[in-house]
Amino acid sequence: MTQINQNYIGGDWVPSVSNDTLPVHNPAQPSDVVAEYQKSTREDARAAIEGAVSARDEWANTPGPERGRILRETGSILAERKDELTETLIAEEGKARPEAAGEVQRAIDIFYYFATKAADLGGTLKGASSQNTNLYTRQEPVGVTALITPWNYPIAIPAWKLAPALATGNTVVLKPASLAPGVVIAIAEALDEAGLPDGVCNVVTGPGSTVAHEFITHESTDAVSFTGSSQVGEMVYDQATDAGKRVQTEMGGKNPTVVTASADPAEAAEIVATGGFGTTGQSCTACSRAIVYEDVYDEFVTELIDRAESIDIGPGTDYEMGPQVSESELDSTLEYIDIAQDEGATLATGGGQPDEFDDGYFVEPTVFTDVESEMTIAQEEVFGPVVAVLKVSDFDEALTIANDTEYGLSASIVTENHTEANRFIEESESGVVKVNEKTTGLELHVPFGGFKGSSSETWREQGDAGLDFYTLEKTVYDNF
Repeated sequence: MTQINQNYIGGDWVPSVSNDTLPVHNPAQPSDVVAEYQKSTREDARAAIEGAVSARDEWANTPGPERGRILRETGSILAERKDELTETLIAEEGKARPEAAGEVQRAIDIFYYFATKAADLGGTLKGASSQNTNLYTRQEPVGVTALITPWNYPIAIPAWKLAPALATGNTVVLKPASLAPGVVIAIAEALDEAGLPDGVCNVVTGPGSTVAHEFITHESTDAVSFTGSSQVGEMVYDQATDAGKRVQTEMGGKNPTVVTASADPAEAAEIVATGGFGTTGQSCTACSRAIVYEDVYDEFVTELIDRAESIDIGPGTDYEMGPQVSESELDSTLEYIDIAQDEGATLATGGGQPDEFDDGYFVEPTVFTDVESEMTIAQEEVFGPVVAVLKVSDFDEALTIANDTEYGLSASIVTENHTEANRFIEESESGVVKVNEKTTGLELHVPFGGFKGSSSETWREQGDAGLDFYTLEKTVYDNF
């Protein structure tokens, strides 16, 4: 019998008032229903907000070390359930096992990291201009925070929003993506088991048009954090700012890797292939453009094709690259492949679906050559395992093309030339810049966020910067 999961509201597990559920299918075997989740309504969302409001003052006044203890215990519970969570993530999102296990471990590490940070929160003491005066600052929670999270990193991204929100004394309402909500339900279970007071964290599944919209616009929510597509993110930003709320959005990318004349083509191809085809290309930081000096272009293309064709495609339980998460995501990728060919790009390898697993949402790792910067395949986010290769003559042309996009999330350069590396660091219009590394992969203790259309450019996530969004600073003049 398929498991039916409930919402977590006010410390209780409850069904939606709609009595309707949403099935989640295994993208490797779409006829397989993994689990069912509540198809919640605005009334359910309002109940979650009421729960968060009722717990707000008590949680804000809970000492930081105690909040940290609960987060630490949550991390330990997740660690005990790591294998189970990995299987859930594979079944719902389709990730290959090593990627799924790595993501679960990242969520565990995030809870441990912010557990430590919770004890350090406070403020700073300053020197006053007059005697008999204490002058200092206090960090205080924003209030009720609404978190809206995506399906492509369904446990890591909720963790890196939820842990700092709770560490800083905020209460939370969270809507996970409907395609893969199971691991967020597991986080709520772990928090509950760890002793989180009722109402501090509330999880409601269901459509964004009802649940997320209510979270964003309700008068009792104070801040909104969103990660997802640029189209939806722009709507979220407009709705939240119109409602006078603090808001951060992290959205899409069209991430380049520049391969210079001094690069080893085989090494560069490995970097691009890992960044472009890992997680089935379903990462906002995935490399989708390889911008290659003509000196090494032919050899690089040969190496990249070899790597693309060597990837084992199949269910994430046993293969190197899993399926796309849904039929609509697969159809979108195949449509971009058709558009690229129609616009004159050369399909060097891939572009189709493997015959062995024709029931699942699988697509071959795909490489396009003879790509020009104005082509759709070089401008729009595909969100699939597709890499467009562009040929350039020198660094200036490479930099111009790398920046020739509405996005600015992650960018990398492969070079042995220190001058080129430094110029790229300084002149790349991206929030994350890497040298001789893939565009994907993030350290949890440093800021993350994009420029231009990749972000609202308001607040960064992760590390110490990840705490800033969830706190207000109060300045105190205490004349004794």
